[in-house]
Formats: sequence, structure tokens, C-alpha cells
Amino acid sequence: MKKVFLAICLFYLTNNLDAQNVNANIINSHLDLSLDFETRTSALVDKMSLEEKISQLGNNSPPIQRLGILEYNWWNECLHGVARAGTATVFPQAIGMAASFNTDLIFDVATAISDEARAKHHEAIRNNDYSQYKGLTFWSPNINIFRDPRWGRGHETYGEDPYLTGQIGIQFVKGLQGNDPKYMKLIATAKHFAVHNGPESERHFFNVNVDDRDLWETYLPAFEDLVVDANVYSVMGAYNRVNGESASASQFLLQYILRDKWGFEGYVVSDCGAINDIHANHKIVKTPAESAALGVINGCDLNCGSIYQNHLNKSVKLGLITEKEIDIAVYRLFLARMKLGMFDPPKVVPYAQIPYEINNSKKHDELSLKTALSSMALLKNEGVLPINLDIVKQITIVGPNADNINSLLGNYHGTPSNPVTTLKGIKNYLSPNTQITYYKGVDLVNVGENSINILDDSILDDVKKSDLAIFIGGLDATWEGEEMPGGINVEGFYNGDRTTIELPKIQQNAIKKMMETGTPVVLVLMAGSSIALNGLEEELEAILMAWYPGQRGGDAIASVLFGEYNPGGKLPVTFYKSTSDLPNFKDYNMRAGNGFTYRYFKGDALYPFGHGLSYTEFKYSNLKVNKTRISDKENFKISFKIKNTGFYDGDEVVQVYIKDVSSPIHMPIKQLRGFQRVSLDKGGEKIIEFEFNAINDLRHYSTSKQKYIVETGDFEIHIGSSSKDIRLKGIINVRPTLNK
Repeated sequence: MKKVFLAICLFYLTNNLDAQNVNANIINSHLDLSLDFETRTSALVDKMSLEEKISQLGNNSPPIQRLGILEYNWWNECLHGVARAGTATVFPQAIGMAASFNTDLIFDVATAISDEARAKHHEAIRNNDYSQYKGLTFWSPNINIFRDPRWGRGHETYGEDPYLTGQIGIQFVKGLQGNDPKYMKLIATAKHFAVHNGPESERHFFNVNVDDRDLWETYLPAFEDLVVDANVYSVMGAYNRVNGESASASQFLLQYILRDKWGFEGYVVSDCGAINDIHANHKIVKTPAESAALGVINGCDLNCGSIYQNHLNKSVKLGLITEKEIDIAVYRLFLARMKLGMFDPPKVVPYAQIPYEINNSKKHDELSLKTALSSMALLKNEGVLPINLDIVKQITIVGPNADNINSLLGNYHGTPSNPVTTLKGIKNYLSPNTQITYYKGVDLVNVGENSINILDDSILDDVKKSDLAIFIGGLDATWEGEEMPGGINVEGFYNGDRTTIELPKIQQNAIKKMMETGTPVVLVLMAGSSIALNGLEEELEAILMAWYPGQRGGDAIASVLFGEYNPGGKLPVTFYKSTSDLPNFKDYNMRAGNGFTYRYFKGDALYPFGHGLSYTEFKYSNLKVNKTRISDKENFKISFKIKNTGFYDGDEVVQVYIKDVSSPIHMPIKQLRGFQRVSLDKGGEKIIEFEFNAINDLRHYSTSKQKYIVETGDFEIHIGSSSKDIRLKGIINVRPTLNK
């Protein structure tokens, strides 16, 4: 009897343990490293209740303790360095990085940023800090096309050209997301999808009416590049409507284009508050519950805001959406977290081993300087630069940006530990033998009675006594930037945007007074967009565009001014002569008025897209095109020689543009289709080669066929130092392809 009893006990004990093991395996299957991420994610989502699923669809996602899901905030920024998370390396603002025309350098910058982001994240986790800006999902880069220089957020972008934007953006995304075969380093977010570039004051209710040609040829190509070529894993929708649909809940944009045509496999996040705009401002639907359902069903997985979390339960009860439709969004978000290694032991995730000391390191500081140097664009030089210190013994520096830390930073920035302003950089460079006198002189903008808006006589006396004067002005991101509701509304500015592109009048007047002394004046512009100079460019001895150059900006500017570094940056935007050259800001038709950007602008630019001088000279020669006729499916190659014929080592950005010679329909004036930054010692030369594909590089979008096509006929190949400074020309003929 005793043996029977023991046998029965053993039977029940054994079976109970097996049941517990089975149950444990079910509960913890999402932690099973032997399974693939997709299986683990499906298992995890299956275990969640509807309420738990909905709780995870906002940027601030609470923990689910029973499943081991930690609190997570999806909102992080790294436009040009890890932002808003304390001390971090601050690189030049995005527009300055684009001015480098150096894709390899941008990859290095993004790699450094992702190193710091990973290091910061794991340090925060070790300290149980799950707050905003400490995560691994970053809402960068901004690849909107900088259509109009009045748009305040333009300096967040890579400029006005779709091809340049795409090529820079691809490398930025690759540097952020890493190349590990299993784990993602970070998740980058291409924003703002799509057709988004002002006005800032109307972004929550503005409807952009855009035709198919502009949509597919201007506003979408960079996004396609990042999705198809860089595998960007997140896309952020825009605030505005596009042809009547909310961009953050657009079936056309998010489903038809992004997923069906481009094969996007990641997740979509709304811009912050954009789902609320659907009912509150766009009036597409009437209630938050309807907005929430529309967003999820049309492909917006994550809501920056709380509309999903607060109203999706009601949406389900009203029959507006099903739990299965919600499951799709939840699955996409948790698959992303799986790929980042958030459910795996840190020891198996290679990026979790990056030491915290990499943050704000000397190596990254030097990379910031290198990037700032590469971004400097010399717009004019009458021979006064580089400054000869054997001759120039006394310099007067004037200007509101000379010692302004904000002018280094742009927006969406981290906190630099040792920012070098332009004044500090110049002082660091010069020996005690050179006398420097500095005055702020005037404010950036005249904001009323308290503004400093005139140079007093003592300043002008010092300018007159000097061998050279340098005015350091422009703007900073307190004047051009993201929506500033109820904020800036003074002459030339409105709620983040500019209403005029001219240099503020108080700065113009100060420069005029300085030039009247007879002392040569050099202008250093620090800004994120095109600045018109109202004729001052004719009298100034030199103009250097320094952008918002990051934490080592002052050192970079000094190195260029005094010849330690030969500038090679180029303009990623057109500099116009006047606000009157620009079409209606709200008109997204690229051919409106005189036309937007170098691709359509019919006027005479102050400084054209791609412009940037050097202290040396480059000669282009010996253009060869390997084919004279091609089909619309063929590749062709070009080669040419470039030689440094001047007296300095230097960089040149060679640029290749394509022009459709005689199209019966409207076409861009020309389009950038290739570029390369080339370093040459004085006397050095190099053969440069490019390969092009007809359907990629000669195409336009056919509205009748609803696809890209290539016209038959002649196309000119323009090779030069800017979009206007064309040194070589070739021609290629496209013949029809039979049996298409």
C-alpha cells in the first residue's frame, strides 16, 4: 500500500512539474534566444490583453511587469549629435553636414552619434532611468526638401536637392543603425513623410495640394532612397494634409507607397500631436476615437501623444477598429524592440558593450572639428583670405554671433562640454603679436527699444585703425526653427519661419558703417539657410558661410580665415538675391513664380546651388563618355581629369548634372546626379569616374503611365564646380527600347 501511495505521489509530482515547465516555456518563449525575433514577438503579443496592447502605442509606453516588459520612451533625437540627453558631442547642424558633400564623413559622424547613444542608453538602464531621450529609437534624420529658404526648420535638412538629400541621408541612417547581422544599433527615423516644409504657423491644419510630377520627382525620392537603399526602420508622418489626407494617417502614403511599392518593413510614428490634428484641426473626422482608429488602420503604428492610449478602447467598442488590426501595430513595435536587443542579455548584444567613456570623447570632438572644417563654404574672396599675419597686425571683430554659443548649435542639439565660439577660436589661433579688439556691436535682430542697433563711434574708430575688420553675424535657432506659437513676430520673422530672407537691417547697417571707414571687411555668416545681402556682397572683401558649425565651430572658422585649412564646402541651397525672387511660400508647385530651387529657378542667383570657392584652382579636362547612344534600360559611364593648378592643397567637390535638352513637357533646368569630394595636393591630378543608369538618372514621372519613364532624345551631361560653374559638357542620346 505504501508503495502504491508513493507511486501515485510521484506520478502527480512529475506531471505537475512538467505542466509547470510547459507553462514557463509558454510564458517565457519571447525570451528564448533559440527562436527568431519574429516568432518571439508574435508569442509576446499573443500574451497581451487588449488594454496592455493599447498601452504600448504611445511614445511613453508603461511597463507590463507580468511579461517582463520595461517602461520605454520612444522619443529620442540625434539630428547632429545625441540631443536633449545631457553632455554629448555636438556636430555641425544637418545643413552644414550636407555642405560637406562628403558621404563617407557623414557615415563616420552617424557612427559616432550611435556610439554615444548606445553608451548613454545602457548607462541610463544601469541607473534605472527610463526617461525621455534615453532610448534607442531616434527621430532623425529630417529629409524634407528645403524648398523655400523662409522655412524655419530648413537647417534641419540636407538642403534643396532630392539626390544630395538621399545620398547624405543613406549614410546617416547606415551609421545610426549599424551593420550587425542580427541586432540593430539604433533605429533611425526618416521624417517628415511627406511633402512637408512650412509654413510652421499652419502646419497643424495646412493642406498641401501637390501634383504627381512634384510628388514623385521632388518630395518622395529621398524617402525612397532611405527605405530601399538604407533600410531605414522607422518613418515619421507629417502634420499637414497631403491632397486632403492626413500625412500621419494616409492610406496612399503609408500603405500604397511606403509598404506596397517600396517594401517598407518597419514601423511608422506620427509627429507629435498629429493624430489629434485629424479631428481637431483637419476636421477629417469628428472624434478622438475616430482619429485613433483611422491612424492605426491606415498604417501609423505609434502615436507621439496619447490619443491611441486614451481612445482606442472606445474605438474597438464602437466597431471602428478590431483587436487584430491593433495587433499589427503592436507587433511592429515589439519586433523593433526585439531587434534592438531589449529582451536579450546585454552580454549577447554587441552594441551593449560600448563603454560610456566614448560619450563626449576626444576622438568625437576631433571628428566634430573635421566636419565643421568640411562644411565651410567660401562664397566670395577678393584676395584678403587667407589672412596674412605678416601684414595684418590689428583686427577688430564685431558682430552678434562672434561670442554667441547659440550660433554654434542650431536646434535639436546636445550640451557641448567645451564649446568654442568664433571669437574664442580666433583668439586660440592667434599669437600675442596680433592685436584683437572685440565688440558685439549690435543684436542679431531689432526687437524694439531694448535692442542694440547702432555701432557707436568708438567701435568705428577701432575699425578704422585696424588692418582688417571681421563682422560675424547671421542668425541663430532662436530666430529660425520649429513652430514658435505666440512667439516671434517681428519684422522678417513669424513663428519660426522667416518672412524675408535679407540679413536683418541692423546688421546690414552695421556692416555699411564698418565699410565706410575704408578698412577691408570680411563677413562670416552663421545661419542655417539662404541669406540675401541687399548689395553688400559687392563691397565686402570676403564672405564665409559657416552654418551652425557645432562645438568646435570657432576653431574651424579660424582655421579657414587664417589659411590653416583650405575651404571646400559647397552650398546645398540656392542663395537668392531678394525675397522678391521667391514664389508664394504656401505654393508647393516647384514651378510656381520664378521657380523653387536651382532645378526650377529662372532668375539670377546671388550664389548658386553647389557654389563654394577654394584658395586654390582646379582644372577639369578630358571628358570621356563610353557610349553615345543607349536604351532607356542601359548604363553608361563617364570619366574626366581634375588637376589642382593652384598653390594650396585643397578639396574640390566635382558635380555632375543631367539636362533633358528638348523635352515636349516641362522638365527641371538640370538635376544633380553625381558628386564626389576630391582631395588633391597642389599640382596633383586624378581621373574621376561615374556610372549612371538611364531609368534612375534620366527619368521623369509619367502622370499618364503612373511610373518613371525615360524620354527618347538627347541629354546633356554637365560637369563642374557648381550648378552654374560648368567646366565640361557631354551628350548622350536615348533611343527607344523595342518590345517593352
